[in-house]
Amino acid sequence: MSKREVSVDIETRRAVEAIVLAATEPVHPTVMAQLVELPVETIDELCSQLAAEYEAQGRGFQLARVAGGYRFQTHPDAYPYVERFVLDGQTARLSGPALETLAIVAYKQPVSRAQLSAIRGVNVDATLKTLVARGYVDEIGHDPSPGNPSMFATSRLFLERLGIDSLSDLPALADFVPESSVVEALERGLLLPTGDAAEADAPESNLAAGTARDSADLDLTGE
Repeated sequence: MSKREVSVDIETRRAVEAIVLAATEPVHPTVMAQLVELPVETIDELCSQLAAEYEAQGRGFQLARVAGGYRFQTHPDAYPYVERFVLDGQTARLSGPALETLAIVAYKQPVSRAQLSAIRGVNVDATLKTLVARGYVDEIGHDPSPGNPSMFATSRLFLERLGIDSLSDLPALADFVPESSVVEALERGLLLPTGDAAEADAPESNLAAGTARDSADLDLTGE
């Protein structure tokens, strides 16, 4: 979005602020452009200008672009106070399994129920139903593969709740993956010694016991 100044009258500025304030969800610039009879580009520039003004004035709120539209939201710096204001338990939180499933949908969408279950290693029917009911995930169609499984993707509400404009604003998945050296170190630590290395590390008593057991096996086989 450009940062150039736009010249609009006070009434237009007030109208944009009032529309965004009255809305219950982000307002698309096209809607505001139709209401105030100005080009969409002008609305985008005006909203950018207003957002910069609020930030410069040190306001406790922001005019943010979220899910393709604009909304007023509390400033991140005021989070501790907002957190204390909101009563604990006032909003229902998603469970750990639901958050894991939602993260997979966000980064792998569109994705089927079977794919989600395979990635998580458990049945996701209940958690997926919860995410759809909460409006964070939508069923967007069916895959043409055998069985025509339903395909799922994140919703506009998902973008709104995360405070991002599009999926491209999600943090890179690589930021959450450990470096290859860390993975290799973990694998080495988890691997059990085998073959000659195992015998070299084993106490003499264990080797003797193994030899006796092998002899017994041979005797039984001989019978």
